[in-house]
Amino acid sequence: MRIAVIDLGTNTCNLLVAQLLNGGYEILHQSKQLVKLGDDKIKQNEISPAATQRTIDSFCAHNEIIEQLNVEYVKVIATSAVRTAENKIEYLEKLGESSGWLVKLVNGEREAELIFKGVLLAFGSLTDPSIILDIGGGSNETILAHHKAFIWKESRPTGMARIINNFHLSDPITADEVKTLNEYFTEQHSNAILNCKEKGVKTLVGCSGAFDTVADLVDGVAPGEKSRITQTISLDEFYGIYKMLLKSTRDERIKMKGMDQVRVDLIVPAVILIERLISEIGIQKIVQTDFALREGVLFEMMQKNTKA
Repeated sequence: MRIAVIDLGTNTCNLLVAQLLNGGYEILHQSKQLVKLGDDKIKQNEISPAATQRTIDSFCAHNEIIEQLNVEYVKVIATSAVRTAENKIEYLEKLGESSGWLVKLVNGEREAELIFKGVLLAFGSLTDPSIILDIGGGSNETILAHHKAFIWKESRPTGMARIINNFHLSDPITADEVKTLNEYFTEQHSNAILNCKEKGVKTLVGCSGAFDTVADLVDGVAPGEKSRITQTISLDEFYGIYKMLLKSTRDERIKMKGMDQVRVDLIVPAVILIERLISEIGIQKIVQTDFALREGVLFEMMQKNTKA
């Protein structure tokens, strides 16, 4: 069976098309459309008319691919920006009317669970106690896991679109602004830091998003050019990228080899969050994976298909 998973995030609407095989899968297509649900209206917990139209347009673009690939089943999931929007009912109705798809809204706990399952699909099992971090536009998910089980999970409304709309960051960012964000992230993610310290976590698994951009910058490849199920990023490599980004202007980031244009504004606070967790927890190893929420949905559908 051919399935499509659409992950409607705060910044992008992501499409995954896969063929379910006996006990396995083959990814046929991956792409994304920019929707920017986290535009300036996110401060008012509202999805703007412009963002609504961008979503409808993205669904149309994805549907063309879905029809070309003869997909039999489509699952659409919406996350942080939609679940906190006061006009989400009207927004979801418009999406349903225009596409004919049922958009399922998931809470933060369910989002974290799906991200964990996506990581399991990539790793099989986590040999060391690990903190999984998925940095989104609306929320950040942290999951403490070992082997094939999660120990603890949390979703915080501290995504990077919210950060850049709530904090007025200079270009380039100043030392005082870095300090302010460090204090904010430490306080907001204090439970994750505490749990990791108690379990002696030394491994950080970074899912998609900002971690893809860091890996692309390390490798010097264009966004989407290199697919990675897993890739180790050394602390030296990360800190080299971290220092470069903190010194950079927006115009300089636009020209960087490996910079995803979607993340030109979001990547600086994202690496500040990553660095904060590395420092506070005592992380010694970073592993990036392309796999996250969409692959978690794929993982669940593979299990159902196997049982059937």
